[in-house]
Amino acid sequence: MSGGHIVVTRPLPDGERTASALRAKGFGVVIAPLLRIEPVAAELAGQWSGVVVSSANAARALSAHRHRSALLGLRVFAVGEHTAAAARQAGFGDVLVGGGDAQALVGTITSHVKSAAPLLYLAGEERAADLGAALAAHDIGVTTAVIYRAARLAFPAALLEALQTGAAGTVLHYSRRTAESYLAGARAAGVTNAALALRHLCLSEAIAQPLLAAGAADVAFAARPDEAALFALL
Repeated sequence: MSGGHIVVTRPLPDGERTASALRAKGFGVVIAPLLRIEPVAAELAGQWSGVVVSSANAARALSAHRHRSALLGLRVFAVGEHTAAAARQAGFGDVLVGGGDAQALVGTITSHVKSAAPLLYLAGEERAADLGAALAAHDIGVTTAVIYRAARLAFPAALLEALQTGAAGTVLHYSRRTAESYLAGARAAGVTNAALALRHLCLSEAIAQPLLAAGAADVAFAARPDEAALFALL
């Protein structure tokens, strides 16, 4: 167990859930969301063979959408257990869970989809993987609907204080966008050296890349892209 508080940078409400899990394990936590998830108006009407979600944020954004009820009878392909839980909470009853990353999700979809009707992919403005292209390679049609965006927040005062006082010891990074926002915010606040000096634990190798490029020396990434594997690094 490394010293200092753990900084949780992911957007709310997931950041609160992660913080609660860490506190239950005895860690001190600084909640410092660097992004805010905002819904985007999207046209979802159509004849779909199923719905694809690669983020819990997409399922949450659907909850208030006017076409939500028309989609609830469709099968949902969710990237992992957390996203699947959000889909069920949004009202979907038929949810299949992929293996936790985009490649495994494509495998799950290709083994189950037989209909000629396209899938509806509920996505964010910025995506780490091109699911549409990956599925097209298997002759599966996909329509991508951007249903949420991640807006950058000001560098949190709690995070700035933790860096200035040395209270923080480790930062958890759940997306490349939050890692980049962390670095940009630290530069703007004049605390780059303190920000880079912490231990950085990332959900994947791709998320770690901007931190390594910026000069962070203590960077590790999870063996699998899920929170349990990330927590195993603590």
